[in-house]
Amino acid sequence: MLHTIDLRGRTCSAAQLFSVLPRGGVDVTSVTPTVMPIIEDVKNRGAAAALDYGEKFDRVRPASVRVPADVIADALETISDEVRLALEEAIRRIRLVHFDQVPKPHTTTLAHGATVTEVFKPVGRVGLYVPGGKAVYPSSVLMNVIPAQEAGVGSMVVCSPPQESGWPHPTILAACALLGVDEVLAVGGAQAIALMAFGDDAQGTDARGTDADGIDPVDMITGPGNIFVAAAKSLVSSVVGIDAEAGPSEIAVLADDSADPVYVALDLISQAEHDENAASVLITDSEEFATRVNEEIAARAGQTLNAERASSALSGEQSGIVLVDDVDHGIRVADAYAAEHLEIHTRDARSVAERISHAGAIFVGPHSPVPLGDYAAGSNHVLPTSGTARYSAGLSTHTFLKPTNIIEYSDSALEEIAPHILVLADDEKLPAHGEAISARLGSSDAAETQ
Repeated sequence: MLHTIDLRGRTCSAAQLFSVLPRGGVDVTSVTPTVMPIIEDVKNRGAAAALDYGEKFDRVRPASVRVPADVIADALETISDEVRLALEEAIRRIRLVHFDQVPKPHTTTLAHGATVTEVFKPVGRVGLYVPGGKAVYPSSVLMNVIPAQEAGVGSMVVCSPPQESGWPHPTILAACALLGVDEVLAVGGAQAIALMAFGDDAQGTDARGTDADGIDPVDMITGPGNIFVAAAKSLVSSVVGIDAEAGPSEIAVLADDSADPVYVALDLISQAEHDENAASVLITDSEEFATRVNEEIAARAGQTLNAERASSALSGEQSGIVLVDDVDHGIRVADAYAAEHLEIHTRDARSVAERISHAGAIFVGPHSPVPLGDYAAGSNHVLPTSGTARYSAGLSTHTFLKPTNIIEYSDSALEEIAPHILVLADDEKLPAHGEAISARLGSSDAAETQ
């Protein structure tokens, strides 16, 4: 099912690798003309416009845009004990990892009486988008909410599209309940992104006859979504911070002939079932192993519940097998591809993993498959796609923290550095900068004389 690209015996530049490696992706700008009017309408009309678009696109109109507290609480009672236990264990592991990510304030002393202290302040309010289209993603609730909580974010709102019941999927609501999130909006798509970005200050009574408070705009929006969500995030990025314009899911597997072809085939299929545009790429120095993996994929992809979706992704131009000369060559190719998820199935896999420079997350060895990270490895599954792992990172506690420098100099410390500042201010033709420094020189001596 996977087509083959043979790079053996070829020395490719970074630009050449970029052009020959399998890469599908989607053109976010292609839907901008569709998304822009939605953004503007929601900006002007708020929740009413968001509900209108939800009714138009999804044929569902909830009784209110805000999910009532009793609906969220009741959702927790509808899930099975097994699902609840699984969510609770995933929460425990994800929270442990993201707690350890919190950076500590630190002070640098540059001279006597001259210090710069770096502190980390959380974003004030965040909007967290949780998809609800081709699959249900309570795991995305965990991956967005927990790092924000560990960063100390004081206010957050979750948006997820309503299902036939008129509310987001009950498992999504149950995950919110377990995490103590009480502000959930039953809205999806581009209209959800716009509503979080611009808010709605309208007051009144909703369809349930209860008081409806306004919706405060957020400072940052995170979370995965389809091409319309990605385009909307791009369009509002001048108003609020965003994590990334996430594309379709990707997996690359770097393997040699010591790997298990069944494991590798199943891992490639697992990501292909996300979306017809998902990418599954095998990088290997063994043609025989590549053939065995391809045979396993052909035999197994049609048996999965999402067979049509997975088969479409696996046979698409974005997926494929890349043959390389050796593991060193494979590392260079993997870095050029910069996968969202990269699995290492080689001899001495840990040392190979440590040589990788560009990947959203790296999964080491036969017992660390990507689905582990999708749910309960403790790491985050909101990761950079489409090669953006070359310069960006996945969602983490750091995403929701802003480093701020606190500068404190005594009079003597300022006097010590002042001559250098005056020279630089003069060189840049900014005399007022120099005057602001000069006015303070000798101030301590003057105070002592008086």
